Amino acid sequence: MFEKSFGFIGGGRVDKILLHALSNKGMMPANVVVSDPNNEALEKLKAQFRKISITNDNTKPAKCDYVFISLHPPVFIGVLNEIKESICSESVIISLAPKISIEKIQSAIPQAKNIVRMIPNAPTYINKGYNPVAFSKDFPKEDKVELKKLFSIFGEYPEVNEYDLEAYAITAAMGPTYFWFQFNQLKELASSFGLSEKELNVTIPAMVKGAVETMFASGLSIEEVIDLVPAKPLAEDESTIKSIYKTKLELLFAKLKS
Repeated sequence: MFEKSFGFIGGGRVDKILLHALSNKGMMPANVVVSDPNNEALEKLKAQFRKISITNDNTKPAKCDYVFISLHPPVFIGVLNEIKESICSESVIISLAPKISIEKIQSAIPQAKNIVRMIPNAPTYINKGYNPVAFSKDFPKEDKVELKKLFSIFGEYPEVNEYDLEAYAITAAMGPTYFWFQFNQLKELASSFGLSEKELNVTIPAMVKGAVETMFASGLSIEEVIDLVPAKPLAEDESTIKSIYKTKLELLFAKLKS
């Protein structure tokens, strides 16, 4: 159990993911405050995590020891200006948003010394996240050690160059959504072919894990990996799928870096 208070500004999906990860490990802090203008979103969180406090006032979580900010970039700076007088110089600001740099956060809140940006991904929900982090230049070593203990609950937390966080947002954070519907479609088809739910819950995860490890750990080129399977039912659609990836993701990356 953490003795420090946790404040979450923005009561959406990311807050649910992080709170569930803490709850999974029996590490839910005693003092958690979540703010959001949407009462329905707050009530949903409260129903799932009964001990948290909810509010429409962003200055309340801003007064906590750890201040998680999970807001969309267009409203991020506006909220920083709203809470800047409430942030203590010793508090740790944990930004969960792409695009808004540490420099921009420090400009809005000059007294803030301890700032970290994290790009969380959905598997954090089951403590299997891959959540790259970047710390402000003079982040105290002792505070960083304590914070990494928290991050380890969520999953892996590689420390990376801040400039690369938007690339990680496209790759690690959004990556699962590129594949989940495909996994589910394969599961539904295999079920119609006669495999049971129990069999599929083992078969598909094992296949995905093995496929990824073969691509990244076999020492083979991508052409050699693909050639390991003789039948390629989707081969004629590959160029279309690749084009969709390239068009959609390059546009999104450019938007995040602008």
